[in-house]
Amino acid sequence: MLVGKSMTSKVITIDKNESLFTARELMRKNNIRHLPVVDGENRPVGIVTDRDLRSAMPYRIYRNPDTAQAESERIAKLKVSDIMTADPVTIPLTYTIQDALLLIQEKRFGAFPVVDDEGKLVGMISVRDLLRAFINVLGIGEPGSLIGILVEEKVGQLKRIVDVVTEENISFGSVLVARYGEKGKRAVFPYLLTNNVIRVKKRLQEIGFKLIDPMDWYIDQLNR
Repeated sequence: MLVGKSMTSKVITIDKNESLFTARELMRKNNIRHLPVVDGENRPVGIVTDRDLRSAMPYRIYRNPDTAQAESERIAKLKVSDIMTADPVTIPLTYTIQDALLLIQEKRFGAFPVVDDEGKLVGMISVRDLLRAFINVLGIGEPGSLIGILVEEKVGQLKRIVDVVTEENISFGSVLVARYGEKGKRAVFPYLLTNNVIRVKKRLQEIGFKLIDPMDWYIDQLNR
């Protein structure tokens, strides 16, 4: 899935010459944490976050500028360009949500501007957008059950699992195949659109598969 299907396309932007108070009000009014700074041709030249604003303003000014007039006057002289991150990392429309997720993990940013072939801003993609996209892709927004199966890393294993599930007349929400700590093994996580998985689990065990707890697998990966 391309980022264009998951991004926020109605983006609130700001000019680099605007005041910090204007940036703060835009964020508050629109309930956003990232504000792209664009030039006259709508190309991103920077980005301002709520963290940038909190760092630039004393807490009482950030919350209520009327409580400290002298400091407010000093802050009022600052422009967005004084605190923004210039030349922000952007994501092209041709990126997939997987590409975007890897970039967020690498750069440790919460959101990225999305640009077209001309470098013009067309959207924003955030961690929240990506989570929503993966929920849709994996089908876990629908009621169901996630089961974990340990399999040997060889051809035909997934088909055996699919055969058992379909023979029980159960639909798949998704299937995720992941790494496992033991060499030559993989962890398979079918999300089944039913809450009654007792018979499926029993049949999988009968044909030689080992069931694993998805949460135990997740915790084990965190510890590696």
